[in-house]
Order: sequence, then structure tokens, then C-alpha cells
Amino acid sequence: MNIHTPASDPAADETATLARPTQAEAEEAVRTLLRWAGDDPRREGLLDTPKRVASAYREWFCGYEDDPVELLARSFEEVEGYDEMVVLRDIRLESMCEHHMCPIIGKAHVAYLPNGRVVGISKLARVVEAYGKRLQIQEKMTAQIANTLLDVLQPKGVAVVIEAVHQCMTTRGVHKSGVSMVTSRMLGAFRDDPSTRREFMSIIQGPRGSGEG
Repeated sequence: MNIHTPASDPAADETATLARPTQAEAEEAVRTLLRWAGDDPRREGLLDTPKRVASAYREWFCGYEDDPVELLARSFEEVEGYDEMVVLRDIRLESMCEHHMCPIIGKAHVAYLPNGRVVGISKLARVVEAYGKRLQIQEKMTAQIANTLLDVLQPKGVAVVIEAVHQCMTTRGVHKSGVSMVTSRMLGAFRDDPSTRREFMSIIQGPRGSGEG
């Protein structure tokens, strides 16, 4: 087992320097938005809405409280020489567009080629969640996940593909439903070796099992 302790996530450090408003201030901000929308926050159906929205925001943006680098810090060297790619596909992704604060819903596929050590697969999913549960644009999020895996695990290569629907496009603006956005970042062997890249793409596009034994 190897304990790797690289520098912490710069984005998380920067966000941590901002003073967080109180619960009461957050709830008052929701009341202001309700009034701006044209409704009365004092009516019965909206009395508890500010508290519920503040609670939902804590859940939607819990990624700011997670350090993706820390999540990957514990890795294992007892792999019996395993050096083929490790792929975790169809990771449920829930994020928020930083431009309109509308949901981004989709899935992420993550792979790396071990270079002497591996990390628990749940940690890969948690890194996706840590970056997803923030205000984001999909391109940046894809790069953040891939760059962090490369920096911390120091593998031979990393690949990340994200497919997602942006409700800032489907529920407002151009109102185009049924449209998904695909982003990818290939590093190391996945960028340099076409056969490695093709193998990864074949795996994530392959048939899905039922997941039941």
C-alpha cells in the first residue's frame, strides 16, 4: 500500500477563502427571488420553501466540501502485476450549469492505465461527484477529473468521457430537447496510442448488463 499526499485542489482552496452566508441569509435570499418571480413568500405553500431550497443547495453543492485529491490519496501496490486499463463506466452525474444554475444530468466514463498501483473504484465515482456537485461547465469538469487522476495516481494514461443533458438548453433559451453534450479528455497512453483509445471507446460503448446476479 502506498499513501500519496499531493497538494490539495486549488479550486477548493480558493472557494474556501470566501465567507459563507448564514442559513438565515440564504433563506432571505430565496424569499427575495420568490418576490422577484411574482409570488408571495408569506403564503402557506411557500412558507417552508426558503428552508427547503437552502437545504437542497447544500446537497447540490456538497462538492465544495470534498477534496478530490484527498479522495485518491490512498492507493494500493499489491496488484499482482496488473497493468491493463481500469474502466468505470456509466457513473451517474448530477451537476449545475454555472451560467444559469440549471441541472446538468448525465453519465461519466473514467479509465486509467495503472503504473504500479491502483485506487479503490468507489474513489473514482467520488471524484466525479466531488467535481460534479459544484457550479460547472462540462468542459472544465471533464478536464478537472482527468487532470486530478493523472496528478495523483501517476498512471500511464487517463481517459474521461462525459455525456450529459443541459437543462439550460432544454428548458429555456433555444428549448431543444433530446440533445446531449459529449466531452472527452485523453491523457498519456490514451492520447498517444490509438489502439488504447479505441479499446477504451469500445468498452464504454459496449453492451450493458443487467447488473443482477
